[in-house]
Amino acid sequence: MIKLWALYFYTIRYLKVIQLVNRVSRKLKSYKPNHSPRPPRRKQDSEWLTIRHRSSKIIFKDTFRFLNVEHSVKHKNDWDSEKLEKLWRYNLHYFDDLVAEGAVERRDEHLDLIRRWIVDNPPLRGTGWEPYPISIRVVNWIKWSLSGNILSEEALQSVSIQIRHLRKTLEFHLLGNHLLSNVKALIFAGCYFSGREAEKWLETGLSILSAELSEQILEDGGHFERSPMYHSLIYEDLLDLINLFVVYPNLVPAEKIDRIYETAKKMGAWLQVMIHPDQEIPFFNDSAFGIAPKPNSLFRYAAALSIKPHVVSDGISWLRESGYIRLQRKEVVLLIDIAPVGPDYIPGHGHADTLSYELSIRGKRTIVNSGVSTYSSGNQREWERSTAAHSALEIDGQNSSEVWAAFRVGRRARVSNIFVIDNENEFVVEASHDGYKRLPGKPIHKRRWTLSDQKLKFEDFISGSFHHAISRLYLHPSVSCVRTSRGCGMLKNSNFPIRWCVQDCDESIVLAQYFPEFGKSEDNLCLEMIPSNHHCGVALFW
Repeated sequence: MIKLWALYFYTIRYLKVIQLVNRVSRKLKSYKPNHSPRPPRRKQDSEWLTIRHRSSKIIFKDTFRFLNVEHSVKHKNDWDSEKLEKLWRYNLHYFDDLVAEGAVERRDEHLDLIRRWIVDNPPLRGTGWEPYPISIRVVNWIKWSLSGNILSEEALQSVSIQIRHLRKTLEFHLLGNHLLSNVKALIFAGCYFSGREAEKWLETGLSILSAELSEQILEDGGHFERSPMYHSLIYEDLLDLINLFVVYPNLVPAEKIDRIYETAKKMGAWLQVMIHPDQEIPFFNDSAFGIAPKPNSLFRYAAALSIKPHVVSDGISWLRESGYIRLQRKEVVLLIDIAPVGPDYIPGHGHADTLSYELSIRGKRTIVNSGVSTYSSGNQREWERSTAAHSALEIDGQNSSEVWAAFRVGRRARVSNIFVIDNENEFVVEASHDGYKRLPGKPIHKRRWTLSDQKLKFEDFISGSFHHAISRLYLHPSVSCVRTSRGCGMLKNSNFPIRWCVQDCDESIVLAQYFPEFGKSEDNLCLEMIPSNHHCGVALFW
């Protein structure tokens, strides 16, 4: 019981007052829909630049596939069935298909789907009326309209009712990416409609956006939740806003547009640094494929909006505020996580992955983290956030940060003593964290990476006392691993051999699971190393 109360204490202590107050007020308030006549539509000055990032999720007329799971939505109650995972229901209410590939051919289906949603989801009832799905759906309906489609009078009235409810229920209890989605929807509606009510939506959205950009986008361009997936989603949000301000010029002061433009430019540069040679994101914190648009699609979108791409070359790229480092030497890219678990008051998408890393050689992922397959509370979600699911060091069976439930974190690892050395013949990165200092022996974990043209060596050092430690090295599913002699073996990635040898540890090769997308798993291998004392290491040669 004491341990549980301590976990709650270390989780709640970091929350902002506005989060606590908003949580209470949301429960006490009763909301009623505002059915007042909608504001008039504003005339477009130019066409919406249509960029289709996503593939269609409609399998048949009433069958959808989200998160690699397929369900039919034939009846009114199916929109909010408790049999469906909450995130799946969220995706159902987003209406991303309106802006997906091939949307033009599915125009009649979309008209029917919008009509069905309005009839089957009366105001303020069910998942679809939560602020986050409202935010994404309203933007998608407006983007669909701006792309040359016609929203019915019924749909336009529904958008107004949705936005009015959203303005009353902005997610100040969550903040972070949810609040940015809320204000994006207010800005879209404020531009799309005209009149005093629409002006208030626009003013509210722009005011909050200004404050949140300062808070959430770090100086190096990274989003403060330190998730490459959510970073990509918010990067898309800013590009959409820039696109919107071209459609409706002179509504937003030039200095505000310039700031959004410069922020988007920095976010694009950050993403260029963080992607693997396969042009996809790494799996730090809550990150998986298939949720955010692919980075190259975002870069094309940015280029179409006159945002020049950032070029990453050989060398060390240190994203100091975010806490990530990229080492690139010839055909090798190493991505290192020396970041905090997330902002203290909103670490819900954080994993216990401190000092983990991912490696690509000759364009192929070789060492990885395990990814994400679910947001549902339970053993699977807790394991995917755990230190044991990452290429990281676990001490005494504990997590480096106290991740628990689906989105909670108690005590968090803090990184210190960071050294980055750029020698002519090798790059060296070293960092420590105190995530295990809460244990009786107060151990501190230090990790060192040394990369040269044909070798990567990484070492773990543990000070203080402990009973048991495991350093894990997860391999991409395409990589095989065999032992050739005591303490040595071979990795093979697309017929490219890599020799490995461990030092000061006992090693074993175990079966594992890799989760590249929600609802999807693949078999892979993990090299587990148990330090013989306070040090262990492994060297890769190619």
